[in-house]
This record gives sequence, C-alpha cells and structure tokens, in this order.
Amino acid sequence: MKQIVITVIVVVFGVANMAMLMMSGPKLDSKPTVSLAPLVRVVTVNPETVQMTANTHGTVAPRTESELTPEVSGRVVAVSSAMVSGGFFKKGEVLLTIEPLDYELALIQAKASLARAESEVNSARRANSRQVDLQKKDLTSDSQSDDALNRFRVAEATLLESKARLAKAERDLERTELVAPYDGRVRAKQVDVGQFVNRGNPVAMIYAIDYVEVRLPIKDQELEFVNVPLAGNSTSAEQQLAGVRLKANFGGAQYQWLGEVVRTEGEIDPQTRMINVVARVSSPFEPENKKPPLSIGLFVSAEIQGQSFDDVVVLPRIALRGKSQVYVVDAQNRLQFRDVVVLREVEDQIYIKGGLQAGERVCISPLEIALDGMMVRVPNPGKEVALR
Repeated sequence: MKQIVITVIVVVFGVANMAMLMMSGPKLDSKPTVSLAPLVRVVTVNPETVQMTANTHGTVAPRTESELTPEVSGRVVAVSSAMVSGGFFKKGEVLLTIEPLDYELALIQAKASLARAESEVNSARRANSRQVDLQKKDLTSDSQSDDALNRFRVAEATLLESKARLAKAERDLERTELVAPYDGRVRAKQVDVGQFVNRGNPVAMIYAIDYVEVRLPIKDQELEFVNVPLAGNSTSAEQQLAGVRLKANFGGAQYQWLGEVVRTEGEIDPQTRMINVVARVSSPFEPENKKPPLSIGLFVSAEIQGQSFDDVVVLPRIALRGKSQVYVVDAQNRLQFRDVVVLREVEDQIYIKGGLQAGERVCISPLEIALDGMMVRVPNPGKEVALR
C-alpha cells in the first residue's frame, strides 16, 4: 500500500508540473491557411474571322531583261541620249546607229542584180516560147529546145536569188539602227560613238519597266493558306486573293508597294521544302505621292494575303501544350485539359479552329507540374482581358 500511495503521489505531482508549464508557456497565434495553388495568367477566348498571311522576302528583278545586240557590223555614228546607265527609253526609239553607207551600196547592187535577172528571165522566156512554136512545126532540133528551156529555168533561179539578196540588203540596212523592243531602262552600256561593233556582240543591257517581279520563297505547308496559282498563270479571282504588300526602307523611311502573285515556279526545293511564288508590281517607276521607284535589286519584305477563316481563336504560342492541347481554367479555377484543332502555327501565335468556346479562359503561364482538375489562382478574377 505504501508503494501504491507513493506512485500516485508522483503521478499527480508530474501532471501538476506539466499543467503549470503549459499554462506558463507562450501562446501561439492562429493564422489563416495559405493556398498553395499556382498563380497563372489567362486569356479570354474570342473567336473571330482571320485572314491568313505569309511573310517572306525577296529581291526586285525585271520581268524581261535583254542584251542589246547588233545584227550587222560597222562603226557607230550615233547614240541616243537615253543610252546611259539608268536612262529610260520608249518602244521603237532608235538607241544606236551604225554607219549605213556600205549597206546602202549593197542595196543598190542588189537592186541592179534584180533588174538584170528580170531582164534575163524575160529574154529567156521569149526564146523558150519561140523554140516551143518551132518544135511544133518540126523546124528545130530537140537539143535547141532543151537549151532554151534550160536557159529559162536558170534565169528564173537567178531571179529568185536576186530577190533574196535584195531582201537581205534591205534588212541589213534597217538593222543599222538598233530599235528599242519595249519601254525600258538601260542597265549598262558598253559602246559609244566612233567604236566599231561586230555582229552578235552585245553593246548594252536593257530591261522592261512595265512591271517588275519578285521571287518570294514560302514553305510548301503554307500553300494551304495563301491561294496562289500552282499550275499556269492565275485567273483574275486568284489574283485578287493573292495580293501582296511589299515593304522596304529607302532614304531613312519605309515605303510600301502593292502587287499580286501571278504564278509559282516549277518545283519545290527538296532541301528547304520551299517553293518560289512570283509577285508582280505594275508601273514600278511611276511617281506616286513622292514614293521612290521600286528599283531593280532592292531587297524587300513581303506579306502575301491569304484565305479568310471564320470562328478562329488566336492564342499565344505558349498556350499550346504538346501538339494539340491547351489548359482551360473553369469557373472554379480548376485546370481542364482540352484537345483542340490547331489550324496553323506562325512564329509566336497559334490559330485554333475547334475545341474552344467563346468566353472560356485559357492558361498561358508555364507550369512545371499540371494535373487535370488541379486548382490554380487567377489574378484579378473576373477582369481578364480578351486577347484580340
């Protein structure tokens, strides 16, 4: 009994000391529970009609470029004032004149030869006719008749040859003047007055100025969105759908020119998977509101206008998870994994054709860990700004 009493006393004493310690210890203040849900940014879905474009670049080139080449040889006696580098000329304008004296003499000789041949033909025709009449009356031999016929045929052949020589002499005389084949501009000149030029040697490089062309490489995947002609030249409707806007910096300012895509080149580059479309700009050298000419060799950026698509959602590229999924934040601020139909990806934007409804919120913040149904926090709930 004595041991039991001592044990009870020890236990009571320990409990009393513990109670005194708890009562005299510091008091803990209660704090609200802190949410560990990640803070995310969202954009509000706003479907719209979007016109696709393809951005590319290229260098301005003439649609037609030619070497001005004489077809006869001789000394240059006159050069047009337009025959300078950068000079403009009109179709039919005489750009260069070769001394015509030798060709005028050749023309006179050809005319004389023709007159002689015509006289010989007439004489041979009459002689042959007489022999035919005499042969009918048995007053001439067969050999004499054959000789008369042969002389007549030789005279006819000589006449044809004389006519050909006359035509050549006339053409050579005309070719002493080099005439512009189109309205154009001189890129380079290689001859001047007093120089001797040979037939077939180029004397200048010229190009047409009615319009210029720009070769624009685009990816073959983008042909779905920019309606360009894939076979032959485009129709009027295709030209309207395939408008192009060219931009370039010139003289410290940026200028724009409007054109149209008229054709595609014949093959796709097997290494880059790019295809060249050709844009055309009409009257590139006509003054327009102090805008500089669209000069040959100018490097330009281009925006090709494509097709329009309805009910498309445009989101930042970061909103896409994997190949075809986004995170939708529902009304309870929980993540929903949503499969969507991606129409196109362009640089920092994606175009979604299906899978989202107007007014829904899409997460655009990177998340290291994301679970379907996970709670998230949205700053300023109810005040999200639509992306477009």
